[in-house]
Amino acid sequence: MKKKISNNLKPYEDIIHLPHHVSGRRPHMPLADRAAQFSPFAAVVGHETAVKEAARYTDQRKELDETEKAVIDDQLREIEAQLPNGSDVEIMYFEPDVLKAGGKYVVKVGKVKKLDMYLKEVHMEDGSCIEIDEIYRIVNKPPKSDE
Repeated sequence: MKKKISNNLKPYEDIIHLPHHVSGRRPHMPLADRAAQFSPFAAVVGHETAVKEAARYTDQRKELDETEKAVIDDQLREIEAQLPNGSDVEIMYFEPDVLKAGGKYVVKVGKVKKLDMYLKEVHMEDGSCIEIDEIYRIVNKPPKSDE
């Protein structure tokens, strides 16, 4: 016995050619407003920024032993003895991060303008200021020779 096969290949064939419904009570929505319905939605404002901040890498501050601290202290005395006509120095120091634990190591190259032992700061000629307690390494650069 054969079953009758309905024409389910085109399920909307009975309504596809009907005219589009237009409401008589409500005005037609402008295209810009209609498009706004489908724009991305941020359910939690600031979540993406927080995730990026959490993923940002920071270094941990390395603690110096007494020998390393003594070497830095000796180098600072040498620099102080050469002021105000000192040579270029390269200072690596730790810069704490203001938003999360840790920070980064920064290398500053230039001339030392002043050593403030009371405030424990190294003032550079470019206007920057480095805390002595954050210094990790100092390298005295030899003076440039004019050839």
